[in-house]
Amino acid sequence: MLRRFSANFAVFSIFMDLLIIPIMLRLVIAIRPLLNPLPFITPIQEITNLPVIIYILFSVLWVSIFATFSVYDGRRNIRVADEFASLTQGSIVAAISMAGILYFTFREVSRALFIIFVVSAFLAMILWRSAARFYFRTVREGLAKPQRVLIAGAGLVGHDMQAKLLEHKDLNLHFIGFLDDDAEKRQKEPELILGSLAEARTVIENHQVDDLVIALPLRAYDRTNHLVADLFDLPVKVWVIPDYFSIALHQAVVEDFASIPMLDLRAPALDEYQRMLKRGFDIIMTILLLIPFLPAMIVIGLLVLLIDGWPILFFQKRVGENGRMFNFIKFRTMRRDAELLKKEAEFLDEEGNLIHKRPDDPRITPLGKFLRHFSLDELPQFFNILAGNMSLVGPRPELPELVEKYQPWQRQRFAVPQGLTGWWQIHGRSDKPMHLHTEDDLYYVNHYSIWLDIEICVKTLWIVMRGKGAY
Repeated sequence: MLRRFSANFAVFSIFMDLLIIPIMLRLVIAIRPLLNPLPFITPIQEITNLPVIIYILFSVLWVSIFATFSVYDGRRNIRVADEFASLTQGSIVAAISMAGILYFTFREVSRALFIIFVVSAFLAMILWRSAARFYFRTVREGLAKPQRVLIAGAGLVGHDMQAKLLEHKDLNLHFIGFLDDDAEKRQKEPELILGSLAEARTVIENHQVDDLVIALPLRAYDRTNHLVADLFDLPVKVWVIPDYFSIALHQAVVEDFASIPMLDLRAPALDEYQRMLKRGFDIIMTILLLIPFLPAMIVIGLLVLLIDGWPILFFQKRVGENGRMFNFIKFRTMRRDAELLKKEAEFLDEEGNLIHKRPDDPRITPLGKFLRHFSLDELPQFFNILAGNMSLVGPRPELPELVEKYQPWQRQRFAVPQGLTGWWQIHGRSDKPMHLHTEDDLYYVNHYSIWLDIEICVKTLWIVMRGKGAY
């Protein structure tokens, strides 16, 4: 029987796509002359004849690109939004590739025919996948035996795992209960905690458990070893959630390091495709923005030099992605003896937090106030972006001395490239001290998309023109 997240279903998906692509191409070729009466389509008199090699090439190319975009990886496409996003991205790349093939081979193929083929094939692949999801969620869900899951450890990690199981009901996983040695917990949650770790065999056999998830803290490492050893002869699958996840920068993934599977506690929040897209967006937009802003930067540099002397630029060590240090560039907006006046600018807010910026900062020069009001002092950071130290959009690079005071959860903001503008900047800027509002940055980290970057860039333009919250 075909299972949703299995190698068999992946192979079935590949065969379905290999079948749909040539069928849709042949169908569109057959109906193309019928579209001649439409005003926006150039009439053709005969049916276009394409050699068999084109049908084969299109099918293999499209499926290969889908494989590259992990369309056939069921575990990475549990949510319908994830699967259809991968499908859309792969289809766009496939369409561009096929258009290139036709350009160098059969240029007589009409544009309308090609566009209709790409759209119809894409919709057909969306349609059969939607039908498969409906089938597995309704028909098969009633027929398939649910996997019964037991969790060892009723702490924070264990309860988080329970919540994940309840959230993903489409995976057909049924939460049975917990195992825990804490007598107090067992008294508080007797209906959830089915026994101690020593009673694991009995609980697993009585409740016909299929999967055991071990979510024990590091201090219980020995108990984990004994528990796994005790169950070696039972037909139960054992999963381990390492307690290291609590200290991961953003997420932890298993990767091979010197041919040994290890946990990467600083795995980036962006996958390779997202990183490539973001970097391409940064380079293209920065080059386009430098065209109008470069003359303005020259004028600003001359004004700083004439009014307040050398140096024109201000370099400062900032913390970048994954905690890497880099030289952050700005136009100098403070007096040359600003460090001596640092204590005069700092103050404690009502909650005792140290604030290092204020509207009447005595260190800022009159020209510097104007530059900061319209964020013109930030323009040299375009060169940080081109150098790869920063991104156009992301959490703002922070001062090392402030990062030292961060709570562990706040350090997750360094899981993505630090940016010239970001979610924090369009929701408060200097009105909300960055180091006290890292939740804004974590929102960006957890919801990143290229469309969010575009939205932030557009909103930043309006905020900068208003000069809101900048000092």
